[in-house]
Amino acid sequence: MRREPQREKQRRESGRAASMPILGRRTVLAAIAATAVAAKARAADAPVRIGQSLSLTGPLAQTGLIHQIVGEIAVARINAKGGFLGRPVEYVLLDDQSKPDVTRTLYERLVTSEKVDLILGPYGTAAILAAMAVAQRYHKLFIQSSLGQLDLATYDMHFAATTGSYDSEVAFAEKVLALYASAGHQPVKTIVIATSKFPSAQRMAQGMQAVAAKAGVTIKETLDYEFGAQDFGAIAARVKDADPDLLWVGALGVEGNLLLTALSQIQYRPRRHFYLFPSSGPMATLPAAEDATSLTNFEDVAPFTSNPEGAALADAFRAAAEKAKLPYPHADSQAGYEYAGWQILAAAVAATHSLDDKVLATWLDTATVDTVVGRRDFRGKNHTSSVDLTMLRQLQGGKWVAVWPPDQMTPGVKLIAP
Repeated sequence: MRREPQREKQRRESGRAASMPILGRRTVLAAIAATAVAAKARAADAPVRIGQSLSLTGPLAQTGLIHQIVGEIAVARINAKGGFLGRPVEYVLLDDQSKPDVTRTLYERLVTSEKVDLILGPYGTAAILAAMAVAQRYHKLFIQSSLGQLDLATYDMHFAATTGSYDSEVAFAEKVLALYASAGHQPVKTIVIATSKFPSAQRMAQGMQAVAAKAGVTIKETLDYEFGAQDFGAIAARVKDADPDLLWVGALGVEGNLLLTALSQIQYRPRRHFYLFPSSGPMATLPAAEDATSLTNFEDVAPFTSNPEGAALADAFRAAAEKAKLPYPHADSQAGYEYAGWQILAAAVAATHSLDDKVLATWLDTATVDTVVGRRDFRGKNHTSSVDLTMLRQLQGGKWVAVWPPDQMTPGVKLIAP
């Protein structure tokens, strides 16, 4: 049998469709329109997916857990207020294992296969830089809450939720020396600097060295250790031999605890000691850490809990931490910075009525946002704060309290510094 030419077949079928009764064509068109409307309605009801990785395992897991708890609190509070654009927010959280290479892979996954609407940065400088490279490739808004090397944040849609200025390694060091030279205390004359080889910790240690040298402080030792180190015996011995006025430690996670434990084993207690980015809970529960100082912009005490949003975060974190049986169930600076990141994102969505990354970034470029860590703008270089708002805290009686600047100290508190 002769096959019908393809062109004739198409012409015949086209004619058949054209001869369809008007009523039938209207029915088909109505069905198509109804399907489109239903699909649009389903999309409007679909959750807004926010993707993030955190260090839920590995050396930074103690701090990563704080960020996870805060992320869950933020999502619950956002949804209680109607979500984003009337849609519920879904938190897509992945474990980067404290490894930057894993972080990079996970952010690729979040953007491509998970198809999240928006992302937030992970915890830790190395992980943030890895994730930021992915955000830049896909032109995603990138808000982060713990980057220590702000000069590397050159991506134009990067925004820092932290309160440090662009030159924070200098500003932080100056604050530490000013704290110990405040009224009624002897200025620091000798210092030992011990730091993790973690990128941001090394940068801050270099800033401390430069500021100390300029101030005429004698640097008795500069010591490095591998990120994630477990044995601090050798470093403890050198600290004891140097016996400085101030021990400055570029610590992350529980590294400060490990060093303090090693110092206790050789019967040495630092007269004054500062820790850069410690896990607040484990350090607060260690007796040897009493009187330690660190950076902050949020704690579960006044003045941070004196405003309604700060008090709500502290209360919600305390409840969640007690449920998780954390030994120190109190919000700290890590909690404050993570929550501020969510507040910044929420403010941009509310102001622009958009989920478009570029639209949100354009608004944030000139915006000022009230957060639990202060009134934040992004007018500093690389979208950092135009003013350094970072404060200092001290561990007193097993709890972190604010001790600097003087006009923002926790009521009834004064610096303990032999």
